[in-house]
Amino acid sequence: MIFRTTPIEELVTLLPDSVSYLMRAGIKCIACGEPVWGTIESAAQEKGIPSDRIEQIVADLNGMLLAAASEGTGCR
Repeated sequence: MIFRTTPIEELVTLLPDSVSYLMRAGIKCIACGEPVWGTIESAAQEKGIPSDRIEQIVADLNGMLLAAASEGTGCR
């Protein structure tokens, strides 16, 4: 399960497809080469994303994780 407190590095290892999702959600640090330290929440807050949107991002990521696990792809 993915939480607000999940480290970005762990998220990307667990769910590689999360990189493109995070970019679309406005967390572009992964694509532009900034360090990916910190949690989903801290990265989102640095980009000015409000708390309710962070909750939606986490919910979306958990949906992606569930789908990847059921398909047997994109989830390590």
